[in-house]
Amino acid sequence: MNLIWFATFLIASWFLFRPERGWFWQWQHGQKLTAKVLQEDALKQIHQCETHRDKPSVNSIAGALKVSPDEVTKVINNLVAHELLQFEGSEIKLTTAGREYALRMIRAHRLYERYLADETGYEETEWHDRAERFEHTLTTESTNQLAARLGNPTHDPHGDPIPTASGHMIEPQRILLTNLNLDKPARIIHLEDEPETVYAQIVAEGLHIGQVVRLIESSPQRVKFWADGDEHVVAPIVAANITVAELSEAPQQVQVKGEALSSLLPGESGRVIQLSYRIRGAERRRLMDLGVLPGTLVSNEMNSAAGDPSAYRIRDAMIALRKSQADMILITKEETK
Repeated sequence: MNLIWFATFLIASWFLFRPERGWFWQWQHGQKLTAKVLQEDALKQIHQCETHRDKPSVNSIAGALKVSPDEVTKVINNLVAHELLQFEGSEIKLTTAGREYALRMIRAHRLYERYLADETGYEETEWHDRAERFEHTLTTESTNQLAARLGNPTHDPHGDPIPTASGHMIEPQRILLTNLNLDKPARIIHLEDEPETVYAQIVAEGLHIGQVVRLIESSPQRVKFWADGDEHVVAPIVAANITVAELSEAPQQVQVKGEALSSLLPGESGRVIQLSYRIRGAERRRLMDLGVLPGTLVSNEMNSAAGDPSAYRIRDAMIALRKSQADMILITKEETK
């Protein structure tokens, strides 16, 4: 019995403490990673407060990071010990080193969001959370390599400036949509992606960077405005997450008339007018490589039994598109002969 117990003890010890891969060492690595993530998130949150001229506090940081005030206090003390934070009276301030660290994290986050928007097919509502997780794994070198691969972009897909490798970042002058003068043309330059529920409403409205808007009504109950010929009515909390820059006059816009590709019935054909801006990155390139370009003739060959996806013929090739994809391809129907 003692021999069996000893053998069991040895096996358990091996799985628990074997070098690098043992459960104990994996747990310890996880604890270190969690501490690192909290510290980096705290630096970013304090930098955001300083940018908006707010005074960060233990409770406000705890609320943003969704941890207890006691845990934030430990994080702050550790950052002070590493000379990344300092106290001026009772006020929490970033040191020069702390600000540089925060900007490195912001740079990694915004570059990765740019990558997700341009190079992948992830939905807009997924970009922020995925970047939040991935930013902590990027080294300075890998961040710079990512920037070079993307062509050193200056802004993320929400319109936020991306810090340079040297930590230079200019915050533009912004006007909230709620503060825009009535009937004054303006261009959307930034969409705040937090909180997630509010950003989801912005995405559902089809709003995007570069869109020209004109405010019609702004009250504590609702905000009404025109954007690309469509009227939108949103809650003030949603409008407050939309930032614009005033225009001296509204640009002349060509009104594109057409129907969604999804409106084609089996046997019907249509000619592509344009692809929605919401088809981005790898998905956009795939469709363009398949020939989904302005002027291309597309035919609905058949719908699946469930009605989604549908099979379309494009230049002698058959492809399947979900309704959500076909909704974002604008066509003009061809007369049936």
